Amino acid sequence: EPKMRKVLVLGVVLAVFQQWCGINVIFNYAEEIFRAAGYDISTVLKNIAWTGSVNLVFTFVALGTVDRGGRRSLMLFGAAGLAVIYTLLGGCYFAGLKGWPMLALVLAAIGCYSMSLAPVTWVVISEIFPNRIRGAAMSVAVTSLWLACFLLTYTFPGLNEHLGPAGTFWLYAVICVAGFFYIRARLPETKGKTLEQIERELSDG
Repeated sequence: EPKMRKVLVLGVVLAVFQQWCGINVIFNYAEEIFRAAGYDISTVLKNIAWTGSVNLVFTFVALGTVDRGGRRSLMLFGAAGLAVIYTLLGGCYFAGLKGWPMLALVLAAIGCYSMSLAPVTWVVISEIFPNRIRGAAMSVAVTSLWLACFLLTYTFPGLNEHLGPAGTFWLYAVICVAGFFYIRARLPETKGKTLEQIERELSDG
């Protein structure tokens, strides 16, 4: 059905964007990123512990804000916040700036992601699909998410080699800007709405 196809595309794009926003690169290649920022191995390990702690804390923040702030608002906040942080992070790499400013930006990116795109994407894709296609549509969206995760992780070393750390994070910033405008144009607010209301809005939009 054309109407259902449109909803499925929305779910797949949101799932893929959750990965292609680039944050999992920081988790998967934390040692390489912190080494490039001028940290030695012992400090790298401490900083990795910081990233995990910030991720945990801001996930709990998301639990407290997802029903108050709204899904769409948090998704837009996450996309815009990461775009700004990645732009600054790329600028620091480009300027050769090292040390605590880099750590602060990395932690800010993780905090921003953990309270927005990380948990809220799962909430949204569980709400936008009508009951009659929910199982199959969720399967397609989640499969797309993990394929996107694989592609992100697989391509980062090559991007880092050819574009450098600055160019790579600027590329992720561009993806986040594109994601922001897509969410603003396509995703209605789902907070406080029944599944039938959400289906009508997405079908008529």
